[in-house]
Amino acid sequence: MRHGEFEDPRLVTVYDAECPWGRDDDFFLAAVDETPAARVLDLGCGTGRLTIAVAAAGHPVTGVDPARASLAAARAKPGADRVTWIEGTSHALPSGAFDVAVLTSHVAQIFVDDAEWTATLADLRRALLPGGRLIFDARDPADRRWERWNPVDSARLITLPDGREVRAWTEVTSVVESAVSFVHHYVFPGGDELLSSATLRFRTERELRDSLRAAGFTVDRVYGGWGREPVGAGAGELVVLARLCA
Repeated sequence: MRHGEFEDPRLVTVYDAECPWGRDDDFFLAAVDETPAARVLDLGCGTGRLTIAVAAAGHPVTGVDPARASLAAARAKPGADRVTWIEGTSHALPSGAFDVAVLTSHVAQIFVDDAEWTATLADLRRALLPGGRLIFDARDPADRRWERWNPVDSARLITLPDGREVRAWTEVTSVVESAVSFVHHYVFPGGDELLSSATLRFRTERELRDSLRAAGFTVDRVYGGWGREPVGAGAGELVVLARLCA
């Protein structure tokens, strides 16, 4: 479910350094807070940045991720003791246990095959209570974000907590219809290079709406960015708020 990089403790550290709290976290936390005292599922929680904040806001929260190194990092953070952590996938979810489920950081795109996405939505339906809310993000394929995943446009320096700098870039290796494969390169001080490859599915708004409807969800809204912009307004996101049919 998560990128392969989240299995390597060195790249978990890089991820946390590169991905601090952002506007997307503000959006998800505010959306969760719309359901008072919600029992929250964070599926694909990674290193727990949002998960722990949701717990600090007073919500009982469960973080689920298959990557052991990511969960180890999450469990070591302040406030992690307020969270129930589960190493696994959506198959491990308890039934009828949650009021709100979130999938952040474009986790929804990890499910490349339609059968895998359908099965995940079925697991989420089972885990949510009637009327429960599902909130997730995906990149809008109309934005063609992958065209900027090249060694020039994606080049960046990532400063680690100890002050060392990691040189990083991303390059696409294939585009097959709506599935984009790519490799992240990370060069550490001293020259050690680690690679992490993944494939993401870029579903259109219509495809997302249709898959949710087939799984028993009603789509309340789809935004185009974290400021609740209309789809296609330039932010390049599809931020979906749906509800399980009662």
